[in-house]
Order: sequence, then C-alpha cells, then structure tokens
Amino acid sequence: MSWIKEGELNLLEKISASILKAGPMPKHVAFIMDGNRRFARRKNMERQEGHMQGFDKLAETLRWCKHLNIQEVTVYAFSIENFKRTKDEVEGLMELAKQKFERLLEERENLEKHGVCIRVLGDLNLLPLDLQRLIAKAVLATRAHNKCFLNVCFAYTSRYEMTNAVREMAWGVEQGLIQASDVSEALLSQCLYSNNSPNPDLLIRTSGEVRLSDFLLWQTSHTCLVFQSVLWPEYSFWNLCEAILQYQVNHKSIQNARDVHREHQKLLQLEADRTCALSAEHLQRHGNGKPADAGRRQEALSHYVARRQERVRHFLEALTTKRDSFFTDLCDGGLA
Repeated sequence: MSWIKEGELNLLEKISASILKAGPMPKHVAFIMDGNRRFARRKNMERQEGHMQGFDKLAETLRWCKHLNIQEVTVYAFSIENFKRTKDEVEGLMELAKQKFERLLEERENLEKHGVCIRVLGDLNLLPLDLQRLIAKAVLATRAHNKCFLNVCFAYTSRYEMTNAVREMAWGVEQGLIQASDVSEALLSQCLYSNNSPNPDLLIRTSGEVRLSDFLLWQTSHTCLVFQSVLWPEYSFWNLCEAILQYQVNHKSIQNARDVHREHQKLLQLEADRTCALSAEHLQRHGNGKPADAGRRQEALSHYVARRQERVRHFLEALTTKRDSFFTDLCDGGLA
C-alpha cells in the first residue's frame, strides 16, 4: 500500500472536519501505534499481517491528517526494546520496513507533489545495512519538501535519544566548538533527533495502554496526552476527531504551561549568561580589573551573549553537517 493514500473525506467527515477546524488545531500530532499483535491474535492471523494492516492504517491516518491541516506527524514505528522480541518477528519487521521504504522511493513524484518530507529518528546503526541505505535514500530524496512532515521513529527510545544528545554536546566541547558553560536545556533540545520539529501538540496512544513506553519523553512535557482503547489497525477518523476534541478542551491550559516554561527558560539563560559574563576572568578582559559599573556590566553581558550565540551556531552547523554526512555516506555518493 502507498504511503500517501489518496481520496477525499465523505460528506459527514467533511462537515465534522470543518467544525473541528473552527477551534484550535494541533499542528503536530504524535502516535504510538499500539495493538497490531493483539489485532492479529483477535483475527486469527499471523503477526506479520497485523503489522501490515497497521502500516495501511498509518497511510489512511496521514490522509485524515492532511485534510485536517495537521502539518506534522511523528510515529513510533520500532523501539530499541522491540529487538528483544522473537527473531522471526524482528526479521519480519525489518523485511516489512525494507518493502515500505522501497515503495516510498518508487513514489518520489507523489511525495514531491504533496510536499512530504520524511525524517527517520533513531540510531540507524542498529539496523541491517541494506535497510539503513534505503532509509538514507528516502530521507535525502524528500529533505527539500516542506509542506508536511512525517517523522518515523525507528530503532528509537527517548532515553537513548537524550543520552545521544548529551554525547553530541560533549563532542562539541571536546572539539572546542562550545564551552561547558554553553550547555543548557535549550541546547540539549537542539541536539535531539527531533531538533528540526516543534514539540508535539497532541500525542495519541492506542490499544488501551496508558504509558509512553519511552517515546518523546523530553518533547511531550507540555503536550496533550490521549489514550484510546481501540487497537491501531481499527483506528478510525472518529477516533482522531475525539482526540483532537480533547486537545481543544485542554488547549488553553497547555498553552499557558508552555508560555510559563518558555519564560522560565529565558530567565535561567539570562542568569547563566550574567554569571559567566561577570566572572572575574571576563571582567579582567573587559573592565581592566576595576569594579564594574552598571554600564560596563551590561556591555560585558551583551558581549558574552553574542559570543555564546556564535559558538552555539557554529556547533549546531557542525552537528548538522556530521548528521547529513552519515546519510550521504550511506548512499555511496548519490540516490541512484
């Protein structure tokens, strides 16, 4: 089945979508697509068929999101913990992923028409090399598209992602690109796999489980969480509408919490900058060792902030280059 399922909403769905869109709409929705195996057991089918139907449901859900003007979707496709499943099931999931990314590459023109950018978040080194190369080709083939975004979390857990972000900052310090004092909550966010995306507005988990299972723990601190009992292959347009309604009911409190957190981050960064700027060493350079007056303190602070921002900018550019090189190297110099 295609990644992008064509087709319009029926009349009732169109009316409902119009009503929903009159209120605040999530721009970024994340899904924990749970219940494929239970669905297969219930229907007396092979597990692999349950996973296949789960992928088909993703394609249908992306169509609904498109009609609801949801510009970004993130899905939990394969957790690092899933490697603990039986050998047959893991191999089957890897084979399914290969088939779907091969199909994606066959649909480049359709993806370009819809402006779909595919990103794959996770440690691709844990995957078979042929799958790594297919993923790299898909990412590079769609990276210039900017109308809508699909983030596929594959070989991913949130704790692994955060640990990797800390490693990236440590690498920046070792390379002399940033200083230890530049490390902050905001910088860590920019070192996550998801650094190119805004945090999700709404996270939906199906199958009745009420836990995040190590998915986007950092990014969902101010996100509406909706847990639904339906198994993922049975997910419907109306289930999605129900989740969006819950988001709309809670939108104001979520937005207030985000605003408060954003202001708190700014204050913390300002205090950290002020402490560094007014250190004895810095004043020695910019104040000739004399007690600093208010004007000189402000000058020192402005100078320090400008230098910190420049260091961080160069570090993030280097980090982007390093990550891009990983994909281009996998493609052996091209998409052919």
